[in-house]
This record gives sequence, structure tokens and C-alpha cells, in this order.
Amino acid sequence: MIAWLSAIFVLIGLAAHIATLVPLRRLIAMLPAGSLRKKWLAMAAMIVIFIAGYLGYIVVLCGKQTEWYELIIPVIFLLGALFVWLTINLSLQTAADLRRIVLLESENITDPLTKVYNRRYLDRRLDVEVARAKRYSLELSILMLDIDHFKRVNDTYGHPAGDTTLSALSSLVKNDLRELEVVARYGGEEFLVICTNTAIGGAVLVAERLRRLVESHLIEIADSYGTNKNIQISISVSIGAASLSASVDSKEKLLRAADKALYRAKEEGRNRVIAASTEINETP
Repeated sequence: MIAWLSAIFVLIGLAAHIATLVPLRRLIAMLPAGSLRKKWLAMAAMIVIFIAGYLGYIVVLCGKQTEWYELIIPVIFLLGALFVWLTINLSLQTAADLRRIVLLESENITDPLTKVYNRRYLDRRLDVEVARAKRYSLELSILMLDIDHFKRVNDTYGHPAGDTTLSALSSLVKNDLRELEVVARYGGEEFLVICTNTAIGGAVLVAERLRRLVESHLIEIADSYGTNKNIQISISVSIGAASLSASVDSKEKLLRAADKALYRAKEEGRNRVIAASTEINETP
């Protein structure tokens, strides 16, 4: 009787360890390369060692237990295996829940079409950056971009082509910026870039670089006539730049200044960069 109980406890523990390898493999697959992944791989190696130990115990000691106190070790083996199984499964569930939360948060602040930040996130982030810049006397500039004659793209090639154009532009801008700079869809075909620790002169240089990049890039879109052929089009952007100053000392004033500069860029022929400081100096 005691020998049978001992064997059953150890076999259940062995089965629990083997079953643990399945969720552990899924957990490791969810993790990016790095130290955390290596630690869980080490955990997998330890479980394999435990399995070998359980097998060794069964081979060497199975059927030799005759006293009740000799069940202590098999019971510990069983409880230890169940503890490992429960820990791995809870870790997998926690990782899946965290991944789902991160995905939901990302969807909440990301524009679904262009995959850059949306207006909701932009408003919050700009509030934070303005407050930080004013508190620590840092430079802060923004760029407001608008696609020139975007309505023509929709009218000529269809709205799917317009969506492709917006996605292509957002990718161009996002890939060209520094990690500290934030790009968001401001509305329609307008995008806004937050340039932290950047004075107006530096922001104009960034804007001009973006303008030339967009101007020289060909966007591939599907033919609206259904010929199963792709065609290439070129677009341009007008950009208004503005920065915090003694007179432009709030988020609202900063956005207004960039919007006015963008409007002037449109008025002066499009495909150009206008800085709000220049506009203010030239306005009577």
C-alpha cells in the first residue's frame, strides 16, 4: 500500500512537470530576446533536470517504501511539481493579460490607418511637453504638416489611394524622425510633429528635410480602373513650424501659431516651410 502510494505521488509529479513544459514553451515564445527570456530558458532546463530526477527516483526507490514516514519525500515531490505547474501557468496567464492590456492601450492612442499616434494622445503628450519645457526652461517646437491638394488624390484615384497615401506619408515621417520626436495624425490629411529640446531654427531644418523627403518619394497605389496594375504618384507637403516663446506660452497658442504658419505656406504656393516667428515679424 505505502509503496503504491509512493509510486502514484511521484508519477503524478512527473506528469505535472512534463505538462508544465507546454505552457512554459508558449510563455518563452511570447518573450523578446533578452535576459528575461534566458532566465525562463534556464527554468525550462531545470524542469528537465527535475524530470530526470523523478525518473531516477522511480527506478531506484520505487516499491521499497514500507513505512508511512517514507511517504514524505514522494509527497514533497508531488507538491513541488504542482507548485511549478501552477507558477508557470499563472505566469503565462499574467503575460497574456499584460500583452492584451498593452495592445488595448496601443490601439487607444494609435490612429488605425496610419499607425502613428492619434489626436487623443497628441493632446495629452503636448500638454506634458509644454509643461516640462516651461518648468525646466527647455526648447520646444512643433511642425504641422498638410498634404498639398490631397482632395485631388481622392478624386482622381479613389479613397483607397488616399488611405495608401496617408499611410505612406506617416511611415516616411516616422522613420525619418529621432526617437525623441513624436508624430501624430492631427486630423484628416494633417500631421503634427513634436520636436522636444529643439529651437525654431532646428525645427525648420527638420521640416525642410521632411519636405524634401516627401517631394522625392514616389507612392505606389492601386489603379482605380481595376487593371490590376499599380501606379506611382508623387505628393508634396506644406509645413508650419512654431516654438514656445514669451508670447507663445501655452499649448493652444503653440498650435495656433503653427496653424497660421501652415496657412501661410499654403497661401505662398505650397510645398514649402514657414516658421511662425517669420510670420509674426512680417505681420503688421
